[in-house]
Amino acid sequence: MKPWLLPITLEGELVRLEPMQKSHKVDLVFAASDGKLWELWYTTVPSPPNMNSYMDTALLEQQTGHSLPFTVIDKKTNKIIGSTRYMNSDSKNRRVEIGSTWYAQRAQRTGINTECKYLLLKYAFETLNCIAVEFRTHYHNFPSRNAILRLGAKQDGILRNHRIDEQQNLRDTVVFSILDSEWKTVKTALQFKMKRGASK
Repeated sequence: MKPWLLPITLEGELVRLEPMQKSHKVDLVFAASDGKLWELWYTTVPSPPNMNSYMDTALLEQQTGHSLPFTVIDKKTNKIIGSTRYMNSDSKNRRVEIGSTWYAQRAQRTGINTECKYLLLKYAFETLNCIAVEFRTHYHNFPSRNAILRLGAKQDGILRNHRIDEQQNLRDTVVFSILDSEWKTVKTALQFKMKRGASK
């Protein structure tokens, strides 16, 4: 049976999303070091010592068809600025989650996240024919929650005590989604934001 998630390069005006490769490791470490993103307790950005295992897990999940990790490249500089992925793939029910997204501090609030999400949503709904695309984030990650809402996603609910993190803290996970019936309106809104340069 043909895999549902196949490696694909997605390209916009600001960014290019390339399938993650081990050769990206050094540049991903450099990107994560811009702002020491791993120090944010409510995120799961890999620290330099953890980058190998982070990438190994992502690439293993790609081999099993559960994920498709991308490296995010700033087209102006041709530099790697972060990572994102399709994950928790459910081909039978045509659902996928967009997650494990992080960007170097210099790339945040620049419009890059909006374009990345637009490219991923467009491919999910218009090529993979998804009936729903999901987003999940830590309850305390308010910047992420607000960014997801600005995309046009709606909150489905909160999974309480969903996980135990590395510090043994209990994590509540906030779940959002965009449905296929909502995509046309969401797409129009995102295109308007990108055209006006209003997306952050």
